[in-house]
Amino acid sequence: MHNARPLPTYLIQRYHGWKATSYAENESWYRTLAQEGQHPRAMLISCCDSRVHVTSIFGADQGEFFIHRNIANLVPPHTSDGGQHGTSAAIEYAVSVLHVAHLIVMGHSNCGGIKGCDEMCSGKAPTLDEPGSFVGRWIDILRPGYERVSGITDDAERTLALEKEAVLISLENLSTFPFISEAMKRGVLTLHGLWLDTGEGLVEQYNAASKRFEAI
Repeated sequence: MHNARPLPTYLIQRYHGWKATSYAENESWYRTLAQEGQHPRAMLISCCDSRVHVTSIFGADQGEFFIHRNIANLVPPHTSDGGQHGTSAAIEYAVSVLHVAHLIVMGHSNCGGIKGCDEMCSGKAPTLDEPGSFVGRWIDILRPGYERVSGITDDAERTLALEKEAVLISLENLSTFPFISEAMKRGVLTLHGLWLDTGEGLVEQYNAASKRFEAI
């Protein structure tokens, strides 16, 4: 027995609007994608946050991005424990099957997951430390990043630094996947780290040479 209910009316109305306009104007392209499959050039890993709308930011059309979203745009380290790993599975498919050329991790300002990590690691959110907390166990991935910035006493400055650490930790963990390391060695895959200021519309990218996030 399932508990699924009909969609809210406003979503149904928006669907009919899309079908009559965007789809109707680009029907041949949609049919081509359906028949020939997807060939995205990039995978973008971003936060579930509804304010982070990556296709709008980069003006991406259907079929351009392979997108994976999760809490705080985190990538776990590679593991072969036989468990169910949604983020790792999406990455494997993008790199090994779709052969994307670019793998992009995008963090953002005012991230609830990052704030939760800061509060959990500083002892202010005991519920997140409980074994049964799905969010808490997920943001455990970022604990090494918190240790790097825990000495920053200003709350806003520390949170900002932790948002960017989430990107760096994810990039570090991506490099632990053998198929990613192999693709990078062959020169067919590059990794990119971005941070978005949602209020200002500013995007910064990580510069490995200067070890800083810089506006693009």
